[in-house]
Amino acid sequence: MLVAERQKKIVDLVNLRTTIRVSELSEIFSVTEETIRRDLEKLEKEKQLRRSHGGALSIQEKNLEVDFSEREIINVIEKKIIAREAVNQVKSGDRIILDASTTAWYMARSLPDFPLTVITNSIKVAMELSKKEKIEVISTGGILLPKSLSYVGPLAERSLDNYHVDKTFLSCKGLDLTNGLSDSNEWQALLKRKMIERSAETILMVDSSKFGHRDFSHITSLHNINQIIVDGKLDNTSKEILTEKNITVTAVNWGNESASYFFKEATVHS
Repeated sequence: MLVAERQKKIVDLVNLRTTIRVSELSEIFSVTEETIRRDLEKLEKEKQLRRSHGGALSIQEKNLEVDFSEREIINVIEKKIIAREAVNQVKSGDRIILDASTTAWYMARSLPDFPLTVITNSIKVAMELSKKEKIEVISTGGILLPKSLSYVGPLAERSLDNYHVDKTFLSCKGLDLTNGLSDSNEWQALLKRKMIERSAETILMVDSSKFGHRDFSHITSLHNINQIIVDGKLDNTSKEILTEKNITVTAVNWGNESASYFFKEATVHS
């Protein structure tokens, strides 16, 4: 492969992944890490990317907030079965937080009408729960992001300081087994971090396509996550790594939504 061709592909990869490490690029292109570093130095001078410690970052402008209507049609089956399993984790009388993810919205739709307090930054979740008389809904308020129909910002974060809940249910844009959870929007990431801080237990609802990806804004490391509900497509290696981190993994498919697998034991189910 010609140098110019390799460098073009590097830029394409960085823009696709947002961030990538030198070691990974070295393996992909079968060249030394020193060669990759020289490539990155040249590409940074040409303002095609930005170097970071151990890798490179995209400087491509991105639409960080995706329309809720678009997110509704992505991995719908996986999100719905994950949401249905999440509902099984809620007991009458619980106080919970739901984020502004589409999975949280599906969860809100499936929640039975029993005594429950729900704090949310999502307009869609609040509207869905308003139909259920026994559920008390608290909105964070804050700065409205029209594309995601959610509230973020300092006011939303401060409002959470007034509460302590039993469980937080949230999703994320990327889950890296080394670096943890990330989101495309910095304000969403900061608010989700606060949600985790104000909760006795955090349950991550995420489909398997999010694994192995890192997005722009870091939310938290995996040691702050108690349980992950994921579809049955998650690979066994990822499950084993989560086991080592003492995270309960609940893998669900159509027909076994209530199947719960705690991967602390030696046997790993898929």
